[in-house]
Amino acid sequence: MRHRPDHSSSSVAGAGAGAGAGASAAASDLDSLDPILHVLRVLPYSLLRAPRTRLKLPSSLSLPSSAAVLSFVLLTYFAVVSGLVYDVIVEPPGIGSTQDRFTGAVRPVVFLPGRVNGQYIIEGLSSGFMFLLGGLGLILMDLALDRNRARSVRLSFASFGVAAVAFAYVMAMLFIRIKVPGYLW
Repeated sequence: MRHRPDHSSSSVAGAGAGAGAGASAAASDLDSLDPILHVLRVLPYSLLRAPRTRLKLPSSLSLPSSAAVLSFVLLTYFAVVSGLVYDVIVEPPGIGSTQDRFTGAVRPVVFLPGRVNGQYIIEGLSSGFMFLLGGLGLILMDLALDRNRARSVRLSFASFGVAAVAFAYVMAMLFIRIKVPGYLW
């Protein structure tokens, strides 16, 4: 015999206990008059059954530390915002060069000017580092709100956090102005 969850008894018990509108609203979400919704909710579970498995996790498997998870998330964030996927697919040069009009000397160029959808490798890495620095500054400012830390530690976290966010913002705006001349002026 199949097991069917009984939603009506819990809603009646909740309403009888004085739960009122909250229990009746939850019951109305589960009890729909639409027959198609009822068939879609019941049919797959009446035909399919989960296999009985006796899986055990290895005893040597443990959760990673919070510092390891934070490092992985920050590394992934840096890889995404710096455009490493673009760099692997398109294979742009690491740095560009341009010839000076007046002296004829060739000088290096870090930013690919005029093309918003293109970049040199160093440009992407430096922009990604500025975004990462801004994110770390926000994390430091959040840590500064912890009342369990000493006042001097909170003050240093807050000052380094504000400085990191301000520096990252100013540098990102500078990068945009170099990348797209005449933008934001």
